[in-house]
Amino acid sequence: MATIKDVAKEANVSVATVSRVLNKSPKAGKASIEAVTKAMAQLGYRPNAAARALVNQSTNTMGVLVYDVSDPFFGAMVKPIDKVAYQNGKHLLIGNGFHSEKKEREAIELLINHRCESLIIHSKALSNEELIAFSKEIPGMVLINRYIPEIAERCIALDNHRGSYLATEYLIKNGHKHIGYLCSSHNIEDSFQRKAGYMDALKAYNLPYSESYIEYGTPDEEGGELAMTNLLAKGLPITAIATYNDYMAAGTLSVLEDNGIETPKDMSIIGFDNGLIAKYLHPKLTTVRYPIQLMAEKAAELSLKLANKEEITTDTLMFVPTLVRRASVISI
Repeated sequence: MATIKDVAKEANVSVATVSRVLNKSPKAGKASIEAVTKAMAQLGYRPNAAARALVNQSTNTMGVLVYDVSDPFFGAMVKPIDKVAYQNGKHLLIGNGFHSEKKEREAIELLINHRCESLIIHSKALSNEELIAFSKEIPGMVLINRYIPEIAERCIALDNHRGSYLATEYLIKNGHKHIGYLCSSHNIEDSFQRKAGYMDALKAYNLPYSESYIEYGTPDEEGGELAMTNLLAKGLPITAIATYNDYMAAGTLSVLEDNGIETPKDMSIIGFDNGLIAKYLHPKLTTVRYPIQLMAEKAAELSLKLANKEEITTDTLMFVPTLVRRASVISI
């Protein structure tokens, strides 16, 4: 493998000149740039990114921690972050945390060790205290979908409770009094907040609440199928279902169809997230919009400003979900 010394020899210049060309120094002359560029091409020389970072004090990289990059929700989150990164001459490094304390910690430490100056962190397993400690180490670190009061100015979050309350309230306003809920089995704050929103909406409208109307599953189609199957087995007089997310709603629709229960004629369904899948289901899914693209873009911009020590103006950090009315809910 060619070294910087090999390039200098081939271009008939000093190592210092090659270094100036690599670092785009204004002191590098046109002839030197041409000679060094030609020599690098001939030798197949590739600059050492880590070494250049030590010189420039920058790797031009932005780190992102997600639950699982293969999950469509997190794909939708990463895309706008990548757009902002590209516009600012940055490249992305992505780590998966899988809602595991150990894996989240290892991923963040790896991103820090790769000298990422900006970090957008979606962490559900690490404690507030550990995330606060990481934020002190990395000025450009921003949390997404997490709120920690001590570092509130670095948190881009969604009001999950309000979103689930809106969903349940919408069913109630359409005449439904016996409403089931399919909850995520993941031990994260989103699950607790959305379940609480469902419960509080029932209480606000003086409707009975019973744990028997709630079933749990993984937040995907299979989890929705399992939870809905278990709920049907109880023989409850349910006319509507609120779900943790659109993927659980998709699994629910499949089970209802298999059992000859027509949606929305026999059972109304409402999802959460307004993911791409929602408008392609049959019937098209009424849901709650989670503005993840807007939030991710905001998080990336905030992270860059913090990393560059720019002035931060007070702006929207807690986002509000809204209803998306489609065809899976009817009045009774």
